[in-house]
Amino acid sequence: MQNFGLGPEDIKAQLDKLAETDSNVKAAIELVDYPGERVNPQGLNTFVRVIMGQQLSVKAAASIWARVQALVGEDADASAYAAQSDEALREAGVSRQKIKYLRSLCETIESGVLDIAALPHMDDEEAIKAITSVKGLGVWSAHMYLMFSLGRTDIWPVGDLAVRVGIGRIVGLEERPTEKEAEKLGERWKPYRSVMALLSWHYYSNAPF
Repeated sequence: MQNFGLGPEDIKAQLDKLAETDSNVKAAIELVDYPGERVNPQGLNTFVRVIMGQQLSVKAAASIWARVQALVGEDADASAYAAQSDEALREAGVSRQKIKYLRSLCETIESGVLDIAALPHMDDEEAIKAITSVKGLGVWSAHMYLMFSLGRTDIWPVGDLAVRVGIGRIVGLEERPTEKEAEKLGERWKPYRSVMALLSWHYYSNAPF
């Protein structure tokens, strides 16, 4: 099992290491300081929350999640979610599409296609492949789980718009980089691309423009 590598001390140490050879990183830290850590629990509920929160405001997602938890219990397993009727889930505020995604999640877990307990023991690519086997969980969702639940240090979520905007500003681009351009930019920050994603989000939200 790999250790969680994105605690506060890890973030600072990794960014300081990058800043030694990258003046853009150094300047960004000086302007907005270090980003804070973000930790989500490992397990089924984190994936359910990802599905529930898609295309919703934080407030709306939290409200629906609270109702779903009240329905199934706080430590529900896949069988407890699967046992809920569509009608009960709809009454809790879950859309029909998300009910399908939830069913897919339960099926892949119960069939063994997705073994959540095994994810910490997989390499990044294996874990991403396992997570994206679930309908409704794409590469971005897998990246978020690897970063914030498993603490993987070299995840580069260029599918995230704010990451691309933030990184473009950090390196001084006039236009927001495409995913392909951002992927290429990220090569210089291996094996610490996760902290650069954190810095990009932080810079996007806090740098004066």
